[in-house]
Amino acid sequence: MASFPSSQYSDCLTVVGISICTAIVCESISWLLIYRTDSYNTLRSSIDRASKKLDSMKTTASNPIKKSSKVKKMDRFETTLKESNRDLSFFKFKSGAVVALVLFVVFGLLNSLFEGKPVAKLPFVPLRIVYKMSHRGLLGDDPTDCSMAFLYFLCSISIRTNLQKFLGFSPPRGAAGAAGLFPMPDPKTS
Repeated sequence: MASFPSSQYSDCLTVVGISICTAIVCESISWLLIYRTDSYNTLRSSIDRASKKLDSMKTTASNPIKKSSKVKKMDRFETTLKESNRDLSFFKFKSGAVVALVLFVVFGLLNSLFEGKPVAKLPFVPLRIVYKMSHRGLLGDDPTDCSMAFLYFLCSISIRTNLQKFLGFSPPRGAAGAAGLFPMPDPKTS
């Protein structure tokens, strides 16, 4: 088995550290542009209210006489929830563009620093599709070598998601099922 020099550990830790710093910078940008504004807080509370009301309407037993009016009310709340989710997605779009620019610059910098160098060793031989991602841009045929792009991708996803949960920036409860800017069509209206 090939040895893994100690300088490689520093490369791995550098990529992880930069990923942590990037996640903090991106969430700070999001906080400045989105989360601290009154319009975001208003949208978030309306989504929470509508989703709670919709959940309570679905769980309560209904009288057969009032069933059609209840269905109409539920449809109204679903429509309100969809509109609020759409507005929230558009509201987050401006921050998303700035965050994407930051991530693009950081990725380019890391790519130039670690071009062709393995930054970590995988403890297993990955599947073919994972091998193509984990060995991207590396010379040699060692399937356990891990490129900067793969490590940075894994760190970014896990660190940023957990940081959002820790800071309380995760999407509202009713927005979790939202499809973003392009939701699936409603079968009731078709």
